[in-house]
Amino acid sequence: MKIRTLIVDDEMLARAVLKEMLASQRDVEVIGECANGFEAVKQAAETKPDLVLLDVQMPKLDGFETLELLGADCAVIFVTAFDSYAMRAFEVHAVDYLLKPFTEDRLAKALDRARQRLGQQGVRGEDLAAAARGPLKFLERVVARDGPKVHVIPVDKLDYIEAQEDYIGLHAGGKTVLKQQTISSLEAALDPKKFVRVHRSFVVNLERVARVEPYGANSKVAVLTTGDKLPVSRSGYLRLEELLGS
Repeated sequence: MKIRTLIVDDEMLARAVLKEMLASQRDVEVIGECANGFEAVKQAAETKPDLVLLDVQMPKLDGFETLELLGADCAVIFVTAFDSYAMRAFEVHAVDYLLKPFTEDRLAKALDRARQRLGQQGVRGEDLAAAARGPLKFLERVVARDGPKVHVIPVDKLDYIEAQEDYIGLHAGGKTVLKQQTISSLEAALDPKKFVRVHRSFVVNLERVARVEPYGANSKVAVLTTGDKLPVSRSGYLRLEELLGS
């Protein structure tokens, strides 16, 4: 069986070199080339590749964001000039990588690892991205896919995040985008001085909190500048008090 492979790199020469090297691998079939993450997400949805050779440092969407949108259905080999911390993250999460510049032998070894992993569950994109970001570095934007469409939302545009069963609702500017991710994993990637878990189902952007009001005998709600009202748990109220200096 052929390993149906997608090449994703913003440099045309790098794509050409990869394609030439892969020509000697009889069981590898290159089914497409993409110059950026948006193209990769669209092509992957249409062609369902077995393997993606993915550049890390790309404009628009980087390799981590692209992987997150691709999901865990295909094996991924990163092609990168990233730093040593990211290299350790790749190794810990059992994701192979090719450090530019690389040899044909090194590519062959990476392909051998990919062959062993085909059909197995891949690493979650948000987990790898968190490991590679390192401590005290937080998300600057959130990516989500809606069919072939990709949404890129700067975190300062988020009003609040809502847990909805297996998804989260990203509320920004009066619109809601659904993403398959847990609210806890996204909360961990956001700056805790700017985003607060006010309830088990809600994380709010502190800049959107206008006031906190009583709601019934023992409950409170956060009233946002957008007019939305979110339930506030006891522990959430304590966190709001601390951060807002109430």
